Amino acid sequence: MIDEIRAHLDALAKPRGAMGRLEALATELVLTQGRIDARTAPRRIVLFAGDHGCAGEGVSAWPSEVTQMMVATILSGRATSNALAAAADCPLRLVDVGMMGPRVAGPDFFRDARIGDGSAPLGTGPALSVAQFDAAWAVGAAEADAAIDAGVTLLIAGEMGIGNTTPAACLTALLTALDPDAAVGRGAGADDAVLATKRRIVASAVARAAGVGDLREAIASVAGYEIAAMAGFYATGARRGATLLLDGYVATAAALIAERLAPGSVRAMIAGHRSAEPGHGAALAALGLTPVLDWEMRLGEGSGALVALPLLDAAAALLNDVVRLDQIGADRAD
Repeated sequence: MIDEIRAHLDALAKPRGAMGRLEALATELVLTQGRIDARTAPRRIVLFAGDHGCAGEGVSAWPSEVTQMMVATILSGRATSNALAAAADCPLRLVDVGMMGPRVAGPDFFRDARIGDGSAPLGTGPALSVAQFDAAWAVGAAEADAAIDAGVTLLIAGEMGIGNTTPAACLTALLTALDPDAAVGRGAGADDAVLATKRRIVASAVARAAGVGDLREAIASVAGYEIAAMAGFYATGARRGATLLLDGYVATAAALIAERLAPGSVRAMIAGHRSAEPGHGAALAALGLTPVLDWEMRLGEGSGALVALPLLDAAAALLNDVVRLDQIGADRAD
């Protein structure tokens, strides 16, 4: 199909290759949907929220209570993800998969699908059982199905969960064979002491998971509810032909899971950005993805993908809205 895409782009009223990287992005977009007239709308971002037992083990600069605070902020419409989603005309949905504390009520865009009250601490044993992982995967799969049934053609998954760069580092090391120390970054501002603790727990958890014979069980042992849900979301979205625009480190860890458990999912993926987390580049390389942006962002919440989304809109506009040279009576000139 590459030749067909190139012929289409070269036939447009512009010199060959004149739009540079935008033409490469347009090619990626077409390949995710398998159609020259690939679209970026309707679209939807689904944020999955979950807490992590490792947050109480000293791996984060922030306590788990901040997950609840940020979920409340998203529900109020005042978080970064809300602002960026509104700017990109991308409807936002929030799903509680595994938060701790009291259940919350919210507006129509909120769903309570809580399976458990946070994952177990990584430093002492498996974070999730296979049954918990599968239940969270099913939540994400149902969200992708609902979006696509509603006509959505481009999906973004985001996350909210204090401490979740720790399981993301575990998953990246486990699934790419990256050295655990190289997979660990400072997340949301860890100091040197927190970073050392994080590295120790990641190394221990990855070594434990590597000794598990069943891949799904090994993945579950170092995952989190919202990460498992994103993996199910990606696998189902890919199977049903949607474009998947990836966010940062945690989202890409979920993409690694989707590709390992549902091979071929990566064909639907476009990497929105490369984050400041050191392991993210290795995760993208393992998937064979080149990020649209490299702006040192590290927030999560789908924010990096939302910033990249207007560039995908530009790629779709190039594919669909530019007249061909033969339609204006021009000869081919470069």
